[in-house]
Amino acid sequence: MEERRKNRRIELISKLLIKRMDRDGEPKEVDIDVVDASKTGVGFICPVQLEIGAVYESYLTIWTKEVLHAFLEIVRAVDKGDGTFEYGSIFIGMSEQDVSRIAAYDTIENMSE
Repeated sequence: MEERRKNRRIELISKLLIKRMDRDGEPKEVDIDVVDASKTGVGFICPVQLEIGAVYESYLTIWTKEVLHAFLEIVRAVDKGDGTFEYGSIFIGMSEQDVSRIAAYDTIENMSE
C-alpha cells in the first residue's frame, strides 16, 4: 500500500476522549486506543462507529503525560469486524506549541534508530 502521510508515524500508548462537535445534545466521551500519531494527525481504534468528515474534540495524552487539546477530522474508517473500528484523522486547529511537542518526540525517535 502506498504511504500517503506527509509526516512519519509515531506510535504512542495513549487514550483519547472524544466528543462530536457538530450536533446538539449531551457530549459522549469515548476511550480510544491510539495506534500512531504524527504532527498532522492520529490513527486510533474505537468501539464506536464515527462518521468520515465529522469533527470531534480530543484530549491526547502524550508520552510526557501532558494532555494536548485538539480537534480531529475523521478522514479514514475501517470496520475491523470485531466490534471495533480503525480511524485515521487529521488535526484541526492544533496549536503550534503542541505540534512542536509531537515533532520533538519524532526527532528523538529518529536519533535512536
